[in-house]
Amino acid sequence: MQLKLTNLVKRFHGQTALDGISLDAEARSLVLIGPSGGGKSTLLRVLAGLELLDQGSVIIDGDPLPSHEEHLISYRRRIGTVFQAYNLFPHLTALENVTLPLVQAQGQQRGEATEYALELLRRFHLEAHAHKMPMELSGGQQQRVAIVRAIAIKPRFLLLDEPTSALDPEMTAEVLDLIAELKGEGRELVLVTHNMGFARRVADHCLFLSGGRILETGNADELFDQPKTTELASFLSRVLKY
Repeated sequence: MQLKLTNLVKRFHGQTALDGISLDAEARSLVLIGPSGGGKSTLLRVLAGLELLDQGSVIIDGDPLPSHEEHLISYRRRIGTVFQAYNLFPHLTALENVTLPLVQAQGQQRGEATEYALELLRRFHLEAHAHKMPMELSGGQQQRVAIVRAIAIKPRFLLLDEPTSALDPEMTAEVLDLIAELKGEGRELVLVTHNMGFARRVADHCLFLSGGRILETGNADELFDQPKTTELASFLSRVLKY
């Protein structure tokens, strides 16, 4: 993915969430790290077409991010998004959750969509849970179903916003293993995570955001081993302390 951001500004009720962010990077997996409130999730929502900028431009693989709602709808249908709250439909089974966007958004026949959804659930070891409701699944299983639903549409790329923040360590490992598998397949993704070990492992390119600005950017090993700013050094000393 070639990502070019130029002077991105986003405000909410007078508060600046993105403060003139610019970037020109190419990476299959881009990982965003930084303190809470630093702008990571806002930037991800901008890339997902869910937030409109007050200023600036986004170009992905040479294509400008749409700004009009009718074009944004088409854009969103080609992006796989996964958030920390799972966002599964509680009245639908795991299989139906994966099938629904294939039928409603992509116009596939229900039989064809169901067969493909089952194939994906089987591939990611979720077939036994296909006919369970979300409330019958563990948090890790729900998040894995949400990821399967996101990749079912064969997205241009995946956006994942702290997908393990509400999970216990065992469930976190389940989800991170799946994300690592997707990365290993060459899928393009942008990930916001508070798990520094995983960030370092999966990132081709890493951004450190704080105060709505990108303070450091580059190879993950370089950022973790040789932070150039006092802000990143302080952040890493806190989150890697224990």
